[in-house]
Amino acid sequence: MFGVAILSLSSALIISKIMTRPDEAGRIAAKQDIGELMDALNSYRRDNGRYPSEAQGLHALIEKPHTEPVPHNWKEDGYLERLPNDPWGNAYQYLNPGVHGEIDVLTYGKDARQGGEGDDADIGSWE
Repeated sequence: MFGVAILSLSSALIISKIMTRPDEAGRIAAKQDIGELMDALNSYRRDNGRYPSEAQGLHALIEKPHTEPVPHNWKEDGYLERLPNDPWGNAYQYLNPGVHGEIDVLTYGKDARQGGEGDDADIGSWE
């Protein structure tokens, strides 16, 4: 019972902190989405020996690409059910090759433009 009370209190504190700082909530959600996209991309690479090409993009995680390089061990059910949009309704960007790593997944933030601060700041897989 005491453990449940502590958990409830902790959850309430976290939720209230996020609700009072919506810009932080968007950044947290974007980082979580990017982490899930990176996990799916790494699974794709393990199965197929490479990441999707930039032309194939993140769509290769939900539908088998039919353009070269065609993945020969693509998982029958795909790697994700759907592609998420960032917290501001924009598509996540995929770069292969990446600027910060072998590949990069990122959002340009609320303004959908490179650079910026606060809600407009870029958030990427390298963070």
